[in-house]
Amino acid sequence: MTVSAALLASCGGGVNNTTDKSGDFDYTVEQFADLQILRYRVPGFEDLSLRQKELVYYLTEAALQGRDILFDQNGKYNLTIRRMLEAVYANYGGDRNAADFKAMEVYLKRVWFSNGIHHHYGSEKFVPGFSAAFFRQALESIDVSLLPLASGQTLEQWCEEVFPVIFDPSVMPKRVNQAAGEDLILTSASHYYDGVTQAEAEDFYDAMKNPADETPVSYGLNSRLVKADGKLQERVWKVGGLYGQAIEKIVYWLKKAEGVAENEQQKAVIAKLIEFYETGDLKTFDDYAILWVKDVNSRVDFVNGFTETYGDPLGLKASWESIVNFKDVEATRRTEIISSNAQWFEDHSPVDSCFKKQEVKGVSAKVITAAILGGDLYPSTAIGINLPNSNWIRSVHGSKSVTIGNITDAYNKAAHGNGFNEEFVYSADELALIDRYADLTDELHTDLHECLGHGSGKMLPGADADSLKVYGSTIEEARADLFGLYYVADAKLLELGLLPDADAYKAQYYTYMMNGLMTQLVRIEQGKDIEEAHMRNRQLIARWAYEHGKADGVVEFVKKGGKTYVKINDYAKLRALFGQLLAEVQRIKSTGDYAAARDLVETYAVKVDPILHAEVLERYKRLNLAPYKGFVNPRYEVVTDAGGNITDVKVSYDEGYAEQMLRYSHDYSNLPSVN
Repeated sequence: MTVSAALLASCGGGVNNTTDKSGDFDYTVEQFADLQILRYRVPGFEDLSLRQKELVYYLTEAALQGRDILFDQNGKYNLTIRRMLEAVYANYGGDRNAADFKAMEVYLKRVWFSNGIHHHYGSEKFVPGFSAAFFRQALESIDVSLLPLASGQTLEQWCEEVFPVIFDPSVMPKRVNQAAGEDLILTSASHYYDGVTQAEAEDFYDAMKNPADETPVSYGLNSRLVKADGKLQERVWKVGGLYGQAIEKIVYWLKKAEGVAENEQQKAVIAKLIEFYETGDLKTFDDYAILWVKDVNSRVDFVNGFTETYGDPLGLKASWESIVNFKDVEATRRTEIISSNAQWFEDHSPVDSCFKKQEVKGVSAKVITAAILGGDLYPSTAIGINLPNSNWIRSVHGSKSVTIGNITDAYNKAAHGNGFNEEFVYSADELALIDRYADLTDELHTDLHECLGHGSGKMLPGADADSLKVYGSTIEEARADLFGLYYVADAKLLELGLLPDADAYKAQYYTYMMNGLMTQLVRIEQGKDIEEAHMRNRQLIARWAYEHGKADGVVEFVKKGGKTYVKINDYAKLRALFGQLLAEVQRIKSTGDYAAARDLVETYAVKVDPILHAEVLERYKRLNLAPYKGFVNPRYEVVTDAGGNITDVKVSYDEGYAEQMLRYSHDYSNLPSVN
């Protein structure tokens, strides 16, 4: 999965304080803290058949029923804190214009956005702008029956236990800690482990693996590892298990979706996913993933389940996410051209031949229109997805890649004309390149990253995909990004009619290097290291290329008017450097070379130049932009006749951010506050 090129604009992008409209559609909802909330349209929904609309509706309900799962995965106190904040927000009778209440409102909006009390991207805990005394007084002013206290628990007991989590910066300071040399489990607030050390967890899962197994399951993917009576055991997320109350609701709606599936193949996919949710069996999950990969003929598609492992410091356990979508037939022609030439790209890759696939199988790619975002894809979402993540399934059965067209469109609408490029781009020449080509090359880079990059290369026999441990996600994202960067400049794209001329790729190279070396730093607090995998990936690539091209002056920092800029002097040599790094990163991945992965990431991806960082933050501050963006979802409502039969499904876009979040908390709150 990638938060790739088009979304890089939102690293520095973000709309200004004017409302961005296209026709009568208002893309902008609100802005607060470092966040901007947008809307996205669902063009083409009205043209779907009634059966397809009904399928989308059932799948969107399944997508929303898992919301509480992610809150709990992100931290054991997140649900109870969210519910207490919501109780005050909805019922407080004091001065709602007072500074403390307004600060609490912003804090709650941030908790909603991040699905917890830690930043969705940087992972650090939010600092409340309101006092503990105010919050205590506000809670005491509300009828106790409105507070989500556990059975037999008093408000005094709740405050004593939970207030340090909110107000003490030393308690659970990071959701995911990636700092080398520390126990990454004990120092992370994510709720994937309980009473377990990093060494214990690694030993537990290493003992399960058989090096001779060519089709291993994703050990630990759908469970919490806990220590009970001195013994390690997994609490599996399934019907009747952990998170069972929410999963039962997901299954209910999946069964309704199964009844209106477009074809037998899609019906089999949904049935197998239901079986996985009911059993928690990881072999069944692989069977589902294989069926899902092979379902390429259905117009409507979806992801629903435990998917990406970025939230686990060990990269084993998956956060819950969902997206419901349908194929954009016209836009998909671009990705179909790329995927149909997958073998050519694999054969001509600059990596060593022993790491290449002799036969690329099952590569499918499409541009989709998102109908709903859920779990770890809501409110903030990637613009490209490539699944499944299992290396052996990719190798034997292939993968499915998507670019989310209507989300990309919304991001682009928000980023254009906000003054960001004018502030940070070196000269009018680069600005002209970006204005002319950036939207197209962003899409192509995302397509190459998702359609081919993640599915390229192979593991050597006996190599363990999990051996890169904490560095695995960064290396994998770098591998896919480098594949896209290398090929977006290839003459093959001109031959295929995907680029208008030989200079177009330079827009992608410039924005990527500018972002990786400078502008993504607007997302990092001054004095902090980079910890998020995608950000590490981008700095790794940009910094490595800068350092290794320094002798030839390939890329340089220049001063103009007292400001620092990135200047690319030789685009061809920069491409060659991307190829060299791709070859090394593929070697690391294919062989499971942990030491090389650690050295590469720690050398180039983590540390930040404090002087440059301070300058970037100051320049960005003057633009009054938000470095992060997310969305409110459309709302779907069924239309029925007198007999209760569905005659249509209507989509609307007028729900506000707080309005939607409170509705979701009311309608889809399926888990107890403590799990």
